[in-house]
Amino acid sequence: MIHSDKELELIANHIREDIIKMLVEAGSGHTAGPLGMADIFTALYFEVLRHQPHNPEWPERDRVVLSNGHINPVLYATMARAGYFEIDELKTLRKFGTRLQGHPERLRLPGLETTSGPLGSGISQASGMALALRMNQEKQQRVWCLTSDGEHQEGNTWEAIMFAGKNKLSNLTVIVDRNNIQIDGMTEDVMPLEPFAMKYQSFNWHVIEINGHDFDDIVSAMNQSKAIFEKPTCIIAHTIPGKGVDFMEFDFRWHGIPPGSKDISGDPPKDRQAKVALEKLRTMNGKIRSEHE
Repeated sequence: MIHSDKELELIANHIREDIIKMLVEAGSGHTAGPLGMADIFTALYFEVLRHQPHNPEWPERDRVVLSNGHINPVLYATMARAGYFEIDELKTLRKFGTRLQGHPERLRLPGLETTSGPLGSGISQASGMALALRMNQEKQQRVWCLTSDGEHQEGNTWEAIMFAGKNKLSNLTVIVDRNNIQIDGMTEDVMPLEPFAMKYQSFNWHVIEINGHDFDDIVSAMNQSKAIFEKPTCIIAHTIPGKGVDFMEFDFRWHGIPPGSKDISGDPPKDRQAKVALEKLRTMNGKIRSEHE
C-alpha cells in the first residue's frame, strides 16, 4: 500500500468533515450514504485508481462511474482532496452555476465520466465503457462502478448485470454500498435483496464480500478484482450509513436530509446537529487523532 491504514483513515475522516460542511452550506443533500462510503472512495482514489488528477482526461485513466449520484458529496470531497480542484470549491455544492451539481453532471466538472441521477443506470453505462475498452484493446484500464443496494430494485440494473456476465467483462468492477437503507426504510422491508451475492454469482460474476470500513479488506478486494479473468467482479461492501457520527449511524431517516434541516427524535436539536457531527468526526467518535495528522 502507498498509504498506511492510519493515513487512509485520516484522509477519509477529513472527507467526512468536508461532507458535513458542504451539506450545511448547501442546505440540502444526502448525508448517510456519503458518510458511509468515505472509506471506499478514499481507498479507490488514493490507493488503487489509475488516474492523474491534474490531467483528468488522461487517455490511459481508469473510468469511475457513480451510479447512485445522490451520494456525490463524497465523490466531490474525495476528488478535491486528491487534487482535481481546490477544496474551497466544495462550498459551492448545489448552488446556482456551480460545477458541483446536486447529481454529477459530466460536462460541468473534469474528472466526471457520466451524468447520473435516475437510479439503476450506472452498471449499464459502465458495462458499455468496459466493452468499448476491450474492443479498443485497452488492457490496463478498468471501469469502476459504484452503486447503491437499493437501486438493485431497478430492472435496468439486472439487465446490465446479465449483459456484463454474458460478455465476460473482466475489466469491470462493481462496488455495491450494502448499507441496507433507502429513503423509505430498510431495503429488506421495502424490497428484499437477499440472497444478494448468489444473485450476482448466478449471472457469472465473481463476488467478494467485505467490511466497507476496513482498508485492508477494501484494497485487497479491489486489487483481487484486477486478477479475475473471464468474469466481471462485484464487491459487496457492508457499510454503516452515517459512519462516523453516532447519532446518524444505521438511521434511514438521514438518507436524504442534511444536518440542520429537521429535528429527529433522540438526536441533537437541528441547530446543533452540524456542530455535534463535526465534533464527533474531529475526535473520530472519541478516538484521539494521530499526532502525525
